[in-house]
Amino acid sequence: MTGPAETILYRNARVFTADADPRAAWADAFTVTGDRIAWVGNDGDATPPADRVVDLGGRLVLPGFTDAHTHLLMMGAALAQVYLTGARDLDGIQSLLREARAADPGATVLRGRGWLFDAVPGGAPTAAMIDEAVSDIPVYLDANDYHSCWLNTAALAELGITRESPDPIGGEIVRDADGEPTGLLLETAATQYAWAQRDAAATDADRDAQVERTLAAYAAAGVTGAVDMAMDAYGLEALRRAQDRRGGELPIRISAHWLVTNTGDGEQNLAQVEEAARLAAEPSTPWLRVIGIKLILDGVIDACTAAMRQPYANGSNADPIWPLERLTPVVVAADAAGLQIAQHAIGDYASQIALDALERAVAENGELPRRHRIEHLEYAAPGTAERMARLGVTASMQPVHADPAIFDNWMQMLGDDRVERAFPWPEYEDAGALLAFSTDSPTAPHDALANMYVAATRASALVPSVTAVQPQYALPLGRAIAHATRDAAASVGDGSWRGRIAPGHAADVIVLDADVFAEDPSSLLSARVVQTFVAGRTVYSG
Repeated sequence: MTGPAETILYRNARVFTADADPRAAWADAFTVTGDRIAWVGNDGDATPPADRVVDLGGRLVLPGFTDAHTHLLMMGAALAQVYLTGARDLDGIQSLLREARAADPGATVLRGRGWLFDAVPGGAPTAAMIDEAVSDIPVYLDANDYHSCWLNTAALAELGITRESPDPIGGEIVRDADGEPTGLLLETAATQYAWAQRDAAATDADRDAQVERTLAAYAAAGVTGAVDMAMDAYGLEALRRAQDRRGGELPIRISAHWLVTNTGDGEQNLAQVEEAARLAAEPSTPWLRVIGIKLILDGVIDACTAAMRQPYANGSNADPIWPLERLTPVVVAADAAGLQIAQHAIGDYASQIALDALERAVAENGELPRRHRIEHLEYAAPGTAERMARLGVTASMQPVHADPAIFDNWMQMLGDDRVERAFPWPEYEDAGALLAFSTDSPTAPHDALANMYVAATRASALVPSVTAVQPQYALPLGRAIAHATRDAAASVGDGSWRGRIAPGHAADVIVLDADVFAEDPSSLLSARVVQTFVAGRTVYSG
């Protein structure tokens, strides 16, 4: 038999509790008994009995971050790929590709990620541009937003893409004036051609390695919870294997949204919802559970594929990937099944139809416990935040997507006063909607502290010399961290037991080597996590 759980008193600290009451937002000490926080207070208070005392030397303590929108296996894969975001022109991209090819001459494929449209001449990537650097093996390069894939000629041949290849629903094989594929795949064309090939080529061992890279990276970044926003059978099985390797636990708490794609067939769409409901009903643990579905309603502003009410600066516009007539039955069915619905909506027309579908679900299904979400909301029309608050819909947003070092192309694609309403986080606070912060890794770096830097300054974490854009939308640091801890946990229904440093809450806590509240905001870019605790046990020490 095991004895009673040890109680540890952590004292001499600066403890940010993330409590919504400012009077309870700070403490000096706390105790952990087993996997829970038992007491929070100050060094001068009468402290409860403890088996052991740890002096934290005045260091800053925060609740563990929850990355409320991420892609776990893709992140693990990306950490081993050629990183292209720092390349600001085609020569830079080609140089990185040549270096990667020379470093691994036995490779049979080269994968990269993170390229920016404004680093490519005319914003129009072609296979020939990659061929100039690497032509002997297939090359697949995911865009920074992961909504486009850029291929060389060998990759087009490997996929069998020709002028006769059809565009899938919601996607496009970009073609030149003669109708030949250029090497750029947009939206579902990227997923159904390039990503399908990637998934088919990957082995269980590959996916296990991806999971382990992600778990290690998140522990080092102080991330103790994650919400996977495109779960599929490959990913779920890989995470289950990781859990089995650890005796049923993980170093992070994972909530998963099953990806539901628009097949164009109503019955097939609803069958995907039924599969998600079946998985959500299976026995689960606090470490890994399926809680809902993910629907990608539109694309991205950088590629002019986000669905807007008004055209882009070039006169184009994009239809939603899920038209309202296809979307509504899926949303109604998922809502009736008790699934959390997360809808990717970057353009204002996409967020409009997302809310239209949710309102229909409420009308048809009546009063139910609900916790639905809209993801990204990069440009939403005035009044959207208030409408979301009335419906109880969470605004799931990513500060790192507003990094001004990658913002020029975004602004140019809109080219009008809509730019002034980009990522207006305070609007959602003021309206009373729950605001949950995340990184959407690997579309952006997974580093939680860098994410908070952008949230608190609207300046660049990628290129610190780039100054703030729209600083009126920056948030005080305490509020930003609360959105990435307390509110991110609440966004998946866990607000009553994790996300804060409070009695009865999970002992998911991190210790930093710098007091980012007392120092200049730039300290968020240099501060490091020195310890990460999940359920009271150390998962990272550095």
